[in-house]
Amino acid sequence: MAHQLSQNATVEERRQAELERQARRRRRHAFRMGCMYAILILVAIFMIYPIIWLIGASFKSNAEIFTSIGFWPSSFDFGPYVDGWKTGTQYTMGHYFINTFKIVIPKVICVIVSVTLTAYGFSRFKFPLKKLFFSCVIGTMLLPNIILRIPSYLMWKTFGMLDTYAPLVLPSLFATDLFFVFMLIQFFRGVPRDLDEAAEIDGCNSFQILVQILMPVLKPAIISCALFTFMWTMNDFMSPLIYISSVEKYPLTIALKMSMDATGGAFDWNKVIAMSLVGLAPSIIVFFSCQKYFIEGIASSGIKG
Repeated sequence: MAHQLSQNATVEERRQAELERQARRRRRHAFRMGCMYAILILVAIFMIYPIIWLIGASFKSNAEIFTSIGFWPSSFDFGPYVDGWKTGTQYTMGHYFINTFKIVIPKVICVIVSVTLTAYGFSRFKFPLKKLFFSCVIGTMLLPNIILRIPSYLMWKTFGMLDTYAPLVLPSLFATDLFFVFMLIQFFRGVPRDLDEAAEIDGCNSFQILVQILMPVLKPAIISCALFTFMWTMNDFMSPLIYISSVEKYPLTIALKMSMDATGGAFDWNKVIAMSLVGLAPSIIVFFSCQKYFIEGIASSGIKG
């Protein structure tokens, strides 16, 4: 009897010790997770504070912007948004928004079509000098864009297309966005060829395989390409500055710069900040609308066989 009681006590002690170890592990895990989330929250606040400050500064007067470091304005004044929207020219910001979308929307469509077809050809077909052409694609990715500015300008001048949107849109129709081509090639290579073979047995041709079979699988990658193109084109300042010379054709980026120079240096910062936030809004809306697909496109590389 005494021996049995001793064994029961030993088992109970072991069980109690195991429960204590599990409790300590849970406390350590909770502590580590708490520290990690605290650091992430601090970093997020540090990263997002400039945006919060800009939102508050858009409601401040010029004097308050330079005298107050806080983001909360003393009073909310919507005048900077109203006056900034009117601009100092004969056109409103709405006109420049329309000009921007005349560039952005066709370019996004051209990029999606061209890079998808090019990546599909490199990843699924065999043709002469394929390795040489692919090497050229990789090598061209390493070229700085600045060295292409003068040849491109002279080419479009010869074509008589300066002061039009053609130099900003048409190059994308020929898969000049090589980073996206390379990215989609890797996605295509991650998709099993068994899907292609099954579709061929069902009577699909190459184009039908691309549209009906592969593109739905690669939707996150294609949306990522479209999202990057949208944001980069919305923020592009140098290319429109080179090719566009008419004020009525300026996109939003040049219009913002022009509003800063309109008064010879004594410009109203609150108006500029207000219009910058308005110009930033489409990119933010599109990003959060496509965030799910964007994360999938960056984190994955196609489906696994």
